[in-house]
Amino acid sequence: MQDDNTKNLILASALSFLVILGWFWFFPPEAPVEPVATEATQTEPGVATVPTVDGAPVMPAIVTTPEETRENALAKTERVTIKTARLSGSLSLTGGRIDDLRLLDYNVRLNDPSEKITLLSPTGGPNAYYAIYGWAPASGLTYNDVPNAKTEWAVESGTTLTETSPVTLKWDNGNGLTFRRTISVDEDYLFTVKQSVENATGSEVRMAPYGIIARHGEPETIGFYILHEGVVRASDGAIQEIDYDEMPDNPIDPRENASIDAISVEESGWVGFTDKYWMTTLIPQEGQKFNSVSKYSPSSDTYQTDMRLPTISVAPGTTQDVTTSLFAGAKVYNIIKGYETSINAHQYIDSIDWGWFFFLTKPIFIVLHFLNNLIGNMGLAIIGLTLLIKALLFPLAYKSFVSMARMKELQPEMERIKEQAGDDKKQVQAEIMKLYREKKVNPAAG
Repeated sequence: MQDDNTKNLILASALSFLVILGWFWFFPPEAPVEPVATEATQTEPGVATVPTVDGAPVMPAIVTTPEETRENALAKTERVTIKTARLSGSLSLTGGRIDDLRLLDYNVRLNDPSEKITLLSPTGGPNAYYAIYGWAPASGLTYNDVPNAKTEWAVESGTTLTETSPVTLKWDNGNGLTFRRTISVDEDYLFTVKQSVENATGSEVRMAPYGIIARHGEPETIGFYILHEGVVRASDGAIQEIDYDEMPDNPIDPRENASIDAISVEESGWVGFTDKYWMTTLIPQEGQKFNSVSKYSPSSDTYQTDMRLPTISVAPGTTQDVTTSLFAGAKVYNIIKGYETSINAHQYIDSIDWGWFFFLTKPIFIVLHFLNNLIGNMGLAIIGLTLLIKALLFPLAYKSFVSMARMKELQPEMERIKEQAGDDKKQVQAEIMKLYREKKVNPAAG
């Protein structure tokens, strides 16, 4: 019996090793993506530059300010209130940033509703984390002609951003270009940002829209290796996860004085940051080409994800606009799955980290989620999932139980063979294998 146990242990170890080898053979680690080579054509003195998809315009870098309290940082700029059933906060008229957001469904402390989870915070305060949009000037324009992080926007319409009332911001550059930014939000966590430019200059102008999510300093993370926290993005069907400590290791682009990892997305994609429970992502419209960028700036200790759209031409007397989405909220399966369909955010459900064994964890979670919605009780849903898995594995278990029972029946004959053969192990093994064949028993089945 001791020999059988040793053999079973060796067999199990060998099978486990083969499974690990097979996993790395069929699912090798992703090769690092080479940054997209692009060419910058303009540079503002003292400002790092960022090329867009076609290499024409450049963008200013994120600027940090000395840290103070969050309340003081909020009070420094005029603001428009954000108020929905799930969100509260404000957006800053300086730069038009979405930089103040709390999640009303989630408490900082269990069963204590006095303090809600803070997701986004303004620059100048602790843990600055925000989304900012703008236009990068191309040929014929300067940085003074387009809005930037310090532009003072005016409210053209709307007083409070709610599920039913969008807000439109306006800025006139004084040289014939009028910029508008219309921001709306749904009943969950999706902001829609429409940027437009009206050209009354009498000549064609060119510029490129962009969106940025910035985090000042590396945030605190759980640090558990099976849970990803950092950059997550989809690029034409490929999902990539980048840890914060990996971002500084990307090649330094001297034009930006930052570590850059850029991917040119042709048809579908999104990019952003994911935490254990929360996420912020930039989502272009389906079919929109863009550069998906992961960036770390050592001079300001800023982590960024950029959505850099192609340059557009605005003819005299016309208006051009571009619409994109921003998700900022909790990683709720139903909500994320819904956006995958409603705004055609391909593979958006894979912004959830399913782990190495996603081929098991993902379908198991989907079934568990379905049962919970059907029954209305997670405990009963777990019991139901257990019974379902047991039912699916019953044929294998039954075969194993039958084999174990037959092995038990053969124990007396096996003991007799060992007594007759004495110390001749070869004969013992040959006689036992012959017994297995005669009785049609598979010892490996249990």
